[in-house]
Amino acid sequence: MSMLLEKILSLTDVNEITELISQFLKKPVVLEDEQFSLLTYSSYSIEAFDKANKETIFSKRSPIPILEKFIEEGIIDQLKSITEPFRVKQIDEIGLNQRVVVSAKFKEQIFGYIWVQETEPLLSDEELDFLHQLSSHIGMLLYKKKQLNMMKNKEKDHFYKKIIDHVYQNENEIKWEATNQNLILPATFIINVFTMTQVDDDTFDELIETVRLFANALKHPSHLFVDQQNIVVLIGSRSANNSHIHESAMELTNTILSQCKEQTVYAGIGNTYSSISMLRNSYLEALEVIKVAKFLGSPTRVSPDYTKLGVFRYLEVIQRHNHQTQYVNPDLIKLKKKDQESQSDLLNTVEAFLTNNCRMKQTAEQLFIHPNTLKYRMKQIDELTSIDFNDVHVRCQLFIDLQLLKRENSQ
Repeated sequence: MSMLLEKILSLTDVNEITELISQFLKKPVVLEDEQFSLLTYSSYSIEAFDKANKETIFSKRSPIPILEKFIEEGIIDQLKSITEPFRVKQIDEIGLNQRVVVSAKFKEQIFGYIWVQETEPLLSDEELDFLHQLSSHIGMLLYKKKQLNMMKNKEKDHFYKKIIDHVYQNENEIKWEATNQNLILPATFIINVFTMTQVDDDTFDELIETVRLFANALKHPSHLFVDQQNIVVLIGSRSANNSHIHESAMELTNTILSQCKEQTVYAGIGNTYSSISMLRNSYLEALEVIKVAKFLGSPTRVSPDYTKLGVFRYLEVIQRHNHQTQYVNPDLIKLKKKDQESQSDLLNTVEAFLTNNCRMKQTAEQLFIHPNTLKYRMKQIDELTSIDFNDVHVRCQLFIDLQLLKRENSQ
């Protein structure tokens, strides 16, 4: 073993190192970077790879469901805190057989993970120590690799920021610059933006790393950079007719919001474009969604999708006009007063009724009440107000006034 370890410590090719580890342990081995992107895997016993390994190899990265399960099980926290190899139990839900994993560290920083699928027999203490001793050498090699990638990424960051800042005169100039920097531009792309309000640097850095982790796990290639306090994720495709990048943006947004429930995180998704000169447009559209969400005081009151913003984009302008003209909706004031006096839920019922296009069954289901209860509430609303739900103009005005009233009540 000492001779093998000495040989490995003299090598600089992680592919060759991975094969040697696998041949010695007689088990499948996978090497990932710190963002769980696949770097290399052994050819030994390929048929023994479990479902999780196969998915990782196929997509070149650990898929989002696997990462979510790792977070839920505390495995990622263990990878950050445990310096020696440790066992990860079998997780049938994601098709993961038992593994031994060790972080590849250099200068007290993690640069990758060495995964050994622990087929029978289990690894001995001596073999675990072998993994531990070579992990720092792999960490050093991955550190050097990352240093080169960081230089390339900084150039790419600067390039995309110049597009956002409208530095280039036209698309030809953008493409010329990309060619000079050996950058491959996506045929189609979409911009996803995440931000927080009034947070310290450490919390914001944690959000950056969380977004980076899950953006890296998407099926489509992505590039993350920071513009002021905005975390910008460009999700692209080499296909000119790829509508699935929008699905990836929604998947990323939903994942980040579910992972960051303890923090107020705002997200926005711009339109999909095929002309790289429109990157600025997609970015500004994503920011407009965030601006509306902040105006309403809630990250979830509006869809993160710019295409679904609808009338919400005009609320701030309407609110200023209402303030200047001292306009209030008398019917909503009556319902608000009734709710306060009787502990009823008429305002919420009106909103649900409008949202469901005035369909009784769907409204009752959304409110988790019996249809007869809804009928009774609608009768109360009819007796208290002059609202004509058959008038589309009245419904539109009512919905806008409701959103502004809710904003006022939440402040």
